[in-house]
Amino acid sequence: MTNELPALKKRSTLRRRKARSDPAFGSVPESRPLDRYLRLGAVNLDKPSGPTSHEVAAWVRDILKMERAGHSGTLDPKVSGVLPVMLEDSTRVVEALLQAGKEYICMMRLHHTMPRKRVIEVCSEFVGPLFQKPPLKSSVSRVLRIREIYYLNVLEIEGQRVLMQVGCQAGTYMRKLCYDMGLALGCGANMEELRRSRAGPFGEDASLVTLHQLKDAYEVWREGGDEAPLRRVVLPVERALAHLPKLEISDNAVDAICHGAPLAAPGLVSLETDIKVGDMVAVYTLKGEAVALAKAALSSKDMETIEKGLVASTERVIMEPGVYPRRWKMQRGAEVV
Repeated sequence: MTNELPALKKRSTLRRRKARSDPAFGSVPESRPLDRYLRLGAVNLDKPSGPTSHEVAAWVRDILKMERAGHSGTLDPKVSGVLPVMLEDSTRVVEALLQAGKEYICMMRLHHTMPRKRVIEVCSEFVGPLFQKPPLKSSVSRVLRIREIYYLNVLEIEGQRVLMQVGCQAGTYMRKLCYDMGLALGCGANMEELRRSRAGPFGEDASLVTLHQLKDAYEVWREGGDEAPLRRVVLPVERALAHLPKLEISDNAVDAICHGAPLAAPGLVSLETDIKVGDMVAVYTLKGEAVALAKAALSSKDMETIEKGLVASTERVIMEPGVYPRRWKMQRGAEVV
């Protein structure tokens, strides 16, 4: 059984042609000037138990003296763990991150002790697509829907408590999962404790920081001018898009995309495999800067060989216009690359 969320599986890169980027324009994400770095920043926050996700995002905004901060994927007040928070211009990618898979460490409490073998058997039956209706206390409509459990590993069983690692589709309710497993076991069960260990490309790695660490890093920079701690606790927005298939474009195409133009074949330098028509993709410069989110108009196979025509339609612009020079023209009222 794999412990990997589907969207995080490694893809191969298909290179259409060789191209170089002019060092006079843009920069690698890590080298952006601090003001732009923070405006295009993301915080892999370790949410504590107690406050709401909205409160935590507001605290991040206030600590960094910013106007906007948005979290990706609400956690109940009592739930702790990975809560990605996007800053300023990075809030444009929140929707794409909301759809990414999640992983949880869950403590389920059985209402009666059950044989270990039976518990493991029933838990394995819940891997795959399942029907769920959101609980009464939820922010969405209580309509029956299908959610997928990618993997469910029983880590430990002690008496009536079952510790599990669960990788699941966005929008899966762990409290409901525990309730349903209790019904299947015939003894009843409830969720006793929950921690999110992964939200798309963000996990419990060295980038996970607490509110106190974020505050300390900001004060070190404010008082002494040292940017290094702040750059360690705030990540480039590109980290939040790592789960999406990647399209790499030439310098000549960047500014047109920043103005909302669709991406045409001549501007595409390389792409990743396994892209299907209609997939959300991330468009990057040759320096690795996120330019926009787009919807694929072709599959990877067709993108690799097409010489003319549209490759993807721009859905959400991330980079502001003017970072790269304008080298496109108007044609029949539409911007083309």
